[in-house]
Amino acid sequence: MLKEKASQYIVEPKLVNPHADAGALRLMTYLCSIYGSRVLTGQQIGVESAPELDVLYEVTGKYPAVYGLDFMNYSPSRTERGAQCSDTDIAIDWWRSGGIVTFCWHWNAPKDLIDLPPDKTWGSGFYTKATTFDLAQAMDHPESEEYQLLLRDMDAIALQLKRLQAAGVPVLWRPLHEAAGGWFWWGARGADPYIRLWKLMFDRMTNLHKLNNLIWVWNGQHSDWYPGDEYVDIIGEDLYPSARDYSSQKKHFQRAGSYSGQNKIIALSENGVLPDPDSMLKDQALWAWNCTWYGTFVYKTEEDGRRTYSSAYTGREHLIKYYNHPLTITKDELPNLRDENV
Repeated sequence: MLKEKASQYIVEPKLVNPHADAGALRLMTYLCSIYGSRVLTGQQIGVESAPELDVLYEVTGKYPAVYGLDFMNYSPSRTERGAQCSDTDIAIDWWRSGGIVTFCWHWNAPKDLIDLPPDKTWGSGFYTKATTFDLAQAMDHPESEEYQLLLRDMDAIALQLKRLQAAGVPVLWRPLHEAAGGWFWWGARGADPYIRLWKLMFDRMTNLHKLNNLIWVWNGQHSDWYPGDEYVDIIGEDLYPSARDYSSQKKHFQRAGSYSGQNKIIALSENGVLPDPDSMLKDQALWAWNCTWYGTFVYKTEEDGRRTYSSAYTGREHLIKYYNHPLTITKDELPNLRDENV
């Protein structure tokens, strides 16, 4: 007999966009159905190279259920400097092969990049330290160039999201992340302009661009930055504990649950170390999915150029345990989320 779900994990499969399409609703319904009983494995892609999946498969024999991608190099202030990106195409292929897609956006500031090496170059233009772009000034003056450039940039990303929508891909959409930390320009001027920017993006993408394939994942990291339940489908927390700290991160899970007055799905939207599934069960800190960050959190480069698994953050045996645990779901265990008849 199945154990009854704890009340905190009972989430109604509705989306804040009343016009959400069938694919987004189907994915949300699935997430709600497993929340509190299973956890989806996930992995972020590297920006310039992506050996993470191959390395994970070599060690575990499995692929993650959720693939994290980034619209960073579609930002206009990067493309005008020669940046190129294929993450939209990768996402379409991943979805068609049976996986789930999540996107963040390291939004390069629309203008006012400092562009001083080594750590304030245009390539770091999403960091507060690398731009003088003032979000509060922009949001206070809708007639300004700065405000219009915000709209231009959102429209550029909307084009990519429309491509995904046309291909039938629902997106766990996680923009404007980690704002409360202040290290990204969208969080550098405090909570008020940030919340206004979130609502502006939600309105523009939902009502102007008719993007109905989005599940809105808010990842502001502090209750003061929460834009409101009517703008958020899922709450994410990004956590980077010390190397090989496999704790469930229960306090952070509970804190994330306190941001809303409703039951919202809580996800570990970025992680360095993988938490222990047994601890997650014991502590009832059952994140909906995890998304391990890329690069050195997963692999190291040998002298001969080969990429091999790195146990620096998550030990090899713990990784194998995580990917083979009854609590977790890997890509091969996902149902067919693409067929409306399933």
